Amino acid sequence: MEIFFGAFTNEWEQRRAALLHELASGGRGAAAEEEMRKRLRQLAQLGAGGGGGSGGASLGGGAGSKSRRAPRTQTIPATAASRPMEARLAAVAKGSQPAVVKMASYGGGARVGAMLNYVSRSGELKVEDENGRILEGREELARVRGDWEHLFQNRAESRDIGSFSVEIAVSGLTSDDGLHELVRSTLSSGFGDRRYAYVVEKVEDGSISVSGLVVLRSGQGERLTGDAKAAGIVQGRHDASAAASVAGATFSFHGYGNGVEFGASRVRGLVEQHQDVRDDRGRPVSDEKAAGDLVQKEWRGELHSRKSRDVMHVIMSTRAGTDVAAFEGAARDFLAHQFAGHRYVFAMHDPASDPKEAGEGGKRPHVHAHAIIAMKSDSGDRIETTPAVFREWRSVMAEKARQHGIEMEMTDRREFASPPAFTRTQVRPVSREGRTEHVGTSEPAQARYDAKRSGRRTSAKSDRSRQYIIKAQESWQKVARASGDRQTVAYATQHREYLETGLSAATTEASASVIHADFGSNFRANLVTLQEMVLEGQELRETSRAEFEAYEKKVETALFKLERTVAPDDRADFDEVAGLARDFVNQKRELVELYEQRKDALAEQGGQEARDEPSDPVNEPWDAAVAKHGEAVVEAGNEAMINIDHYRDGLDRIEAGEFSADGRKAMQAGLDQAVERAAQMAIDGNSYLREVAEQDPELQRAIDQVENNADRPSEARDKGTSTAEAVDEQQRDLRAEEEERTPVDNDAREAHDLASTVDATNRLQDRLNKDREAAQRSGETTRTDPAQQHVPRLEELEREQMEQRERDRDDRDR
Repeated sequence: MEIFFGAFTNEWEQRRAALLHELASGGRGAAAEEEMRKRLRQLAQLGAGGGGGSGGASLGGGAGSKSRRAPRTQTIPATAASRPMEARLAAVAKGSQPAVVKMASYGGGARVGAMLNYVSRSGELKVEDENGRILEGREELARVRGDWEHLFQNRAESRDIGSFSVEIAVSGLTSDDGLHELVRSTLSSGFGDRRYAYVVEKVEDGSISVSGLVVLRSGQGERLTGDAKAAGIVQGRHDASAAASVAGATFSFHGYGNGVEFGASRVRGLVEQHQDVRDDRGRPVSDEKAAGDLVQKEWRGELHSRKSRDVMHVIMSTRAGTDVAAFEGAARDFLAHQFAGHRYVFAMHDPASDPKEAGEGGKRPHVHAHAIIAMKSDSGDRIETTPAVFREWRSVMAEKARQHGIEMEMTDRREFASPPAFTRTQVRPVSREGRTEHVGTSEPAQARYDAKRSGRRTSAKSDRSRQYIIKAQESWQKVARASGDRQTVAYATQHREYLETGLSAATTEASASVIHADFGSNFRANLVTLQEMVLEGQELRETSRAEFEAYEKKVETALFKLERTVAPDDRADFDEVAGLARDFVNQKRELVELYEQRKDALAEQGGQEARDEPSDPVNEPWDAAVAKHGEAVVEAGNEAMINIDHYRDGLDRIEAGEFSADGRKAMQAGLDQAVERAAQMAIDGNSYLREVAEQDPELQRAIDQVENNADRPSEARDKGTSTAEAVDEQQRDLRAEEEERTPVDNDAREAHDLASTVDATNRLQDRLNKDREAAQRSGETTRTDPAQQHVPRLEELEREQMEQRERDRDDRDR
């Protein structure tokens, strides 16, 4: 029967048809195949380039063919490469899922069986090869390695870490320190400068037994083999050293392994089994984290580990709920297109049919496919694995998925301000229940893992990436303008703002070292700088998230500079200042969130003015007072009462011992003057202060006194006026006397500045605490009407804080 290959639209279908035809033809097919092999070998020997080889079973091994052609992985499909960024982002904004194609691992030819066993769930799942042939059962899977054998380099893995034991004949040692010093001297005599970790056990006959792990490669590049031959070399070096005259020792090796993972797991095993594990420098390895850090951070650079890369493990995944049959067809077409000429098998992992339990890592909620691919093709080409190639894989996967009705797009993390992915060498799994949980193998790796899992927004900082981000930002803006769908516009706008925030934060970070790098080493200058940084946040204007983060960074920088110049005696005062400054920054953060809530609320209500909404319970007293007395009267009276509260607060702090009692007279004089002024305003017609005086006995007494003085003869009034002037003169004299008594040395100035900073931050914190409590009391209004809750109150806060800032500036000037 003749086969017309043009009737098949996909290359894998053509190869499957050829294979089935060959199997059906029996001996004739086998004879024809053998004849074809002979002809190809003859052409290769003559240098004619023999056929190129299509892979697949119809041409068998094809290993003798030396013809080379450009790898398919270097050719980017026109449809994928020409798809503009704007079209991709618009599709993602409308709900398309990102294409996920991950390189899981590499392996040598010896690991093919284990990898196939994992992919097929020990033969329980069907596996399909590059020809479309279904492999079922462990017997058929076992034959795959033999069929691929001619494609493997079979390069041996490097022996990186060896397991050793040493018997040391010693007696007379009493202290543990002397014992460990002898052990390290003995081990170093045989191992040289190699790194190792060990444990010591005392034997009944008085000798000691040492076991542990050693890096087999020395600093000079010599690599031991970790076997009996290596033990003989180490033994000879010890016997020829001075350590042999102190104590005899017998070295032996019991195995070896490859890579950081092997070493970390073995050192952790030592820690689990023994209490006192030490390294070659005598440092204790106390727990699993210390064991991992020892191998990951200190031994890694000395291993120079290598593995054979004969096969690779690739994973393609999709969202939960995607049609399984459609995704299987997309994965099949992707592999056939991208790895034509290579041997591969793949299997689908569907939670509905996965025999592996969830606690063991199976039944994942999303459908995914595992592929094991030979790195070398039958024609001798090797697969390239570079970032550009991985990007191409995602483009092709997205294209094939769309052809099968799955909305999918190739995405770049720079388009979404996503953090970089973590690699399998940076983490180790600790739980496989549902989504696998990991812990980092080092602190930087843990930070990278946390950033990825938490979805923290980050931006790449290279110039090339910044240009790409700017282009992506423009594309998001175009998507928002062109789309008429509200949800799409919101999605595009949000991601544009992510990129904009990342760019501005990177710019601020880059400029911060230039603008704020000149904080002096002088304590007074740094204290003033800190005070300015804190007071900068007193102006409660509408602040964006990026501006607040820049402000927070400046405060922390000022605190750091100040801390370096604080004397030990002033440490407690610095801690108080630092705590208050950070509390104020936290309050500022809450206000930034409040602004964001107001912005969202106004957007939801279509920009409706806050005055059209129902009354605000927080502002009801203010509104009632304005309605009764008039806004100008209430503002003037409120300012007078704030001035009175300022002096009262100062006297309270003096009574509490927070400030020196030397300024009590001046503070009391200031209070008397402020009360007298408020009383005079009430006499002159400020009805609001008249009403306040009903609840303030001190103010009421002052009003009564002024009224009584007004009933006296003119001489008495003149006398009273003279008395007021005398009080003012006395207050000025007191301030002058206070200034003369105040020492002018640097320590006094620094203490005064420190107290001023504490006072400023305390007042700011008290006012913000009151505002937050008021907002909490009106929580029901916040939930039902956020715009009415926040807008008037924020405007009032802005006005009060601006006035407070002016008064503080006047106090500092005085």
